[in-house]
Amino acid sequence: MKFKEAIKPYKAAAGGWGSLEATTRFVFDSKQVLKNMRNLMRMNKAKGFDCPGCAWGDDNKSTFSFCENGAKAVTWEATRRHIGAEFFARYSVSALYQQSDYFLEYQGRLTEPLRYNRQTDRYEPISWDEAFALIAKHIKAMDNPHQMELYTSGRASNEASWLYQLFGRMNGSNNFPDCSNMCHEASGSGLKRSIGVGKGTIRLDDFDHADAIFVFGQNPGTNHPRMLHSLRHAADRGAKIVTFNTLRERGLERFADPQKPLEVVTSLAGQISSTYYQPNLGGDMAAVRGMVKALAENHRARIAAGEKGLFDEAFINAHTEGVDAYLAEVDATEWSKIVQQSGLSEQQLRDAAAIYQSADRVICTWAMGITQHKHSVDTVREIVNLQLLFGQLGKKGAGLCPVRGHSNVQGNRTMGIDEKPSNAFLDSLGQHFGFEPPREKGHNTVEALEAMLRNEIKVLIALGGNLAAAAPDSPRTEEALRRCGLTVQISTKLNRSHLCPGAVDSLILPTLGRTEEDIQETGPQFITVEDSFSMVHASEGIGKPIAETQRSETWIVAGIANAVLGNEKVDWLGLAADYNLIRDHIAATLPGFADFNAKCDIKGGFYLGNAAADLRFNTPNEKAQFSNAALPVSLFPGLDVDVPFTLQTLRSHDQYNTTIYGLDDRYRGVYGQREVLFINAQDMEKLGFAAGDNVDIETLWNDGITRKVHGFKLVPYNIPAGNLAAYYPETNPLVPLSSFGDISGTPTSKSVPVKISLSPVVNGLRIA
Repeated sequence: MKFKEAIKPYKAAAGGWGSLEATTRFVFDSKQVLKNMRNLMRMNKAKGFDCPGCAWGDDNKSTFSFCENGAKAVTWEATRRHIGAEFFARYSVSALYQQSDYFLEYQGRLTEPLRYNRQTDRYEPISWDEAFALIAKHIKAMDNPHQMELYTSGRASNEASWLYQLFGRMNGSNNFPDCSNMCHEASGSGLKRSIGVGKGTIRLDDFDHADAIFVFGQNPGTNHPRMLHSLRHAADRGAKIVTFNTLRERGLERFADPQKPLEVVTSLAGQISSTYYQPNLGGDMAAVRGMVKALAENHRARIAAGEKGLFDEAFINAHTEGVDAYLAEVDATEWSKIVQQSGLSEQQLRDAAAIYQSADRVICTWAMGITQHKHSVDTVREIVNLQLLFGQLGKKGAGLCPVRGHSNVQGNRTMGIDEKPSNAFLDSLGQHFGFEPPREKGHNTVEALEAMLRNEIKVLIALGGNLAAAAPDSPRTEEALRRCGLTVQISTKLNRSHLCPGAVDSLILPTLGRTEEDIQETGPQFITVEDSFSMVHASEGIGKPIAETQRSETWIVAGIANAVLGNEKVDWLGLAADYNLIRDHIAATLPGFADFNAKCDIKGGFYLGNAAADLRFNTPNEKAQFSNAALPVSLFPGLDVDVPFTLQTLRSHDQYNTTIYGLDDRYRGVYGQREVLFINAQDMEKLGFAAGDNVDIETLWNDGITRKVHGFKLVPYNIPAGNLAAYYPETNPLVPLSSFGDISGTPTSKSVPVKISLSPVVNGLRIA
């Protein structure tokens, strides 16, 4: 494919015909057309199943409650393609390792438990009983319980997650690395410090009442497309949508509703952002600081003129602490520093402040463009500071909205998947089950990988996910997995992690998907999930599993726990037979879940509540806390070399997390390829490079390790000078494991210091 054919700027709005066409194509490609049409009609509906994709809330109003990428997730899971012993007889693990991530997952569903045979370099069938016995053998041989890591994907249900953490803690460890450690950990850490709760404060219908919505560092058109409906409705009724995002993203510019026939077949589309700012990577904290500086000047000018100030003094006095120290830090921050770091002009930030000032009710929403930097916790808290100054909590149409990327990643944390659990939670768990839970802080994902590299971990169990592809520093992450004595991957499809077998043993355990019936001894079961708005929904699959040897995540966790711990304190197998019993235990150990089973019948789910939204702040002095952090001196402290470019890793449109559905990125105009590098056209020209040139990308870091990827095609894009973007997991090898956020421990995947050079020429051809 020629470069001009592979790069075709997308001129249509997000959604619309393009979304409808892509959805239809994926439904037919699944080879299960009727089954998947039925699935889609039951997705995000009462007596149906919750989307296995993003964590956006359900409005319970739409005829079709799914988006293009949700449809991809469902059809990708509910495929007729499957692999088993015959597949692994044909392919060795070494041969599969050479294949792309797209190839691996496209082969279809895993159907039987498998054990790695190191002599043949192949996976071979093993029975469920043998698999559980092997896991128990390895765990019982550990020197101490901290030699086990229990990794969790955000897709795991509340029931499976709660059972998983109970097993881990009864076995003596808080080692619960999870996908949240790599994405929204900064949101939870920052919000807890500021308002006492690590979740967003708004509900979905608050978007119907906001006067302005400030969107920071996110691309909903690809990562959570149903959000575009909320933004479009808000914009249509006159709310101002103000976007801060380094790249121009089509979904944040224009959106055509695929559920409106006229917008599908015509060029009609609604504008999303009324104003669009493109800060430097890592510059959002400075941008918010600039807005506050302008607003503080206006506030004081009004008071000096004998008028009422802008800030909500009554709210500040009654509900907050630390405002004077914060405003002193704002005053001490020079405009020159704000402009240099944000990449935006003083006038742009004053204009954004004017929009904020004119709105009575404001929502601030953000995603991983905010959370994957070294200073991300401070950035989240800076956004909170802005909202606190104007009392934008505790009222309809206003508040804080971190948008979680993966279905039930918020629920996992609620259920206790947390390496640093609260004493209150541990006390409740211990009292209910009559044991003393471990109190030591466990490992987050980066700490777990470092411990594996030090040969300290004997067992890794992964409840979903694809750690080898999701984590940073790919060669080191893969080496970390290979150093574990036993790796256990609970998975629906083949992925990169399966190809990094442990030093002694490796198992792949095939699990049911969200779309499939879960029949246990007492009959059909349902599970629950929690969305980004603290709504808990029941979810019940409707499709027949592709094989009788597949098992639910809950059943698998219970089987492992029973093999390791026995049934003296907990009847694990009894809980697996009846999920209502699990929910009864959840109700007895977690606040907000009283009458859990009864509440599951509520149409549309039930609200867990949010103390900060009710102006109750679970901080030491029961008040919201202004932070007073200075702007970072550098994105890369301690790095003593000039950094020509800052790179962010991101998803393509045919991708969800590490799952690659296809090789197109329609909204960015990229087709049939993934190894591309988005660059400012003027930067490209200054280097003497041309569009389509192949370049190598190398990380600039201070640990003596070479991190380099090769043969990425240059694609000119609307991105500020000095900033680059490329897809993960292809560029995860560039993200140092030792580069992570302060407090959060989140890898700094949105601020990677790099240089680029033309790929070498061999026999007159530039290599890819």
